[in-house]
Amino acid sequence: MDYKAAGAPKKGTNHPKHAEHNAQGSKKKPFGARPNKKELLARMKTAQSKD
Repeated sequence: MDYKAAGAPKKGTNHPKHAEHNAQGSKKKPFGARPNKKELLARMKTAQSKD
C-alpha cells in the first residue's frame, strides 16, 4: 500500500451541507419571527389541557 499518497484527513466544516427549506427568514417564512418563550409555554399548556 502506498501510504504517502493517502494524505491527511480532511478537516470538517462547522456548517451544514445544505440550508433548511423552511429556515427562519427564508422565502417560505419571510418574516422569520420566532415565537417568544411566553407564547410557546402558553401554547404547550393549552395543548396539554386538551388531553
